[in-house]
Amino acid sequence: MKKTRFIEVQIMGVLRQMEGGVPAAELCREHGMSSATLYKWRAKYGGMDASVISEMKAMAA
Repeated sequence: MKKTRFIEVQIMGVLRQMEGGVPAAELCREHGMSSATLYKWRAKYGGMDASVISEMKAMAA
């Protein structure tokens, strides 16, 4: 399985910035990721906090 470059806390930070009004293009450039990744994260993790994401990953493993 491919390892991710970002941990749960970083993903949540990026999503919070996006919710705060930072443009998606700026976030992608700042963090070195594609816009597709950002929108996949928003679809998958939107509305969750870091502890829920950790639990979800632990159950999947």
